[in-house]
Amino acid sequence: MSALQELLQVSAAFHQHLCPRQVLGVRMGLLAGRWLGLDVPRRDRRLLAFVETDGCAADGVSAATGCWVGRRTLRVIDFGKVAATFVDTQTGCAVRIVPAPDSRTRAWAYAPDAQNTWQANLIGYQHMPDEELFVAQPVVLTIDLEKLLSKPGYRINCEACGEEIINEREVIREGVVLCRSCAGERYFRLVTEGVTARIEAG
Repeated sequence: MSALQELLQVSAAFHQHLCPRQVLGVRMGLLAGRWLGLDVPRRDRRLLAFVETDGCAADGVSAATGCWVGRRTLRVIDFGKVAATFVDTQTGCAVRIVPAPDSRTRAWAYAPDAQNTWQANLIGYQHMPDEELFVAQPVVLTIDLEKLLSKPGYRINCEACGEEIINEREVIREGVVLCRSCAGERYFRLVTEGVTARIEAG
């Protein structure tokens, strides 16, 4: 069995099936390894991946590279794109890989007996040459990699809610240490806040 097929099996185990975007994710990870001169999947934390959507493609990237959210080597930047940027944290070299705009159409040439587009993509993506399937471009990160990775064991408590903050993600406002939620970057609202507002309004 080829390395690609083995990694596709690993990715498919997360979903109970294999889909075209998993194939893209696995192949992006393999191409990134070759581009950066790194063996993949990694067992260390040298390789960092930024995926531009969640879902199947992200699991394919993880299967191929060994980069996982739980290991702090995979970041989801939700731009809604099946694309990923891979960074060698030792050298700072980075490459962004995205499917070629016409990859869906070209897939049919590698799967002429496919019954539909989904099947053509599933089969074709496994056989297309990298140069037909992807666009790979060297990039420079616009974020501070050292700050992103932070320091092991770092923790501090928010002076407003008291919750612990790790990985140097606190915000300092007028000398006060705050978590991002208390600093106004919330993605949630406490239920009691809405209840209090309704009581006061009613």
